[in-house]
Amino acid sequence: MEDKTCPFKIILGSSSIARRNILAEMGYEFSLMSADIDEKGIRKEKPEELVMALAEAKADSIVSKLQTMNNQDKDERPTILIAADTVVVYEGVVREKPANEKEAREFIKGYSGGHAATVGSVIVTNLKTGFRKGEWDRVEIYFHKIPDEIIEKLIEEGAVLHVAGGLIIEHPLIMPYVKEVVGTTDSVMGLPKALTEKLIKEAL
Repeated sequence: MEDKTCPFKIILGSSSIARRNILAEMGYEFSLMSADIDEKGIRKEKPEELVMALAEAKADSIVSKLQTMNNQDKDERPTILIAADTVVVYEGVVREKPANEKEAREFIKGYSGGHAATVGSVIVTNLKTGFRKGEWDRVEIYFHKIPDEIIEKLIEEGAVLHVAGGLIIEHPLIMPYVKEVVGTTDSVMGLPKALTEKLIKEAL
């Protein structure tokens, strides 16, 4: 159900449920498209450069998909494409999704009583004008000691296997062990609201 009163349309270029929820919380109607990119094929030294390059590649992939679909859309409104990427940085090392349960366990044990950061990017493209702009955002997260049985429960449940760094700070099992978040939870979850809002305004 598309809202025709909104002066523009939004495509969220992501299959992330968290990003979908955050954009909906921001009050936007949007459609979804996911990018087909080889994330492992994109390497950068700095996490900030990596998340920007990945979001850029996702945006390019979706733009070319839309071109091949050659959509005969009679809708005159501009379409805003939002692409994003997030990685976890632990002791200076970039962490993507854990390869298996063993790696997820090592990741989470490392956060226990320690600290990690997330670096997230948002790139907004106005498909009508070609305007594109992106920025990144960093959040520091400090943890209390996380008991082994909690770590085992998280791994058994499986959600941590599908997120960067095996890190879900909004998870009910983890929440009690989060000591401090310097930054915003929405950014950790993959879509910083304030930054996204600012970029959408600039793109229109």
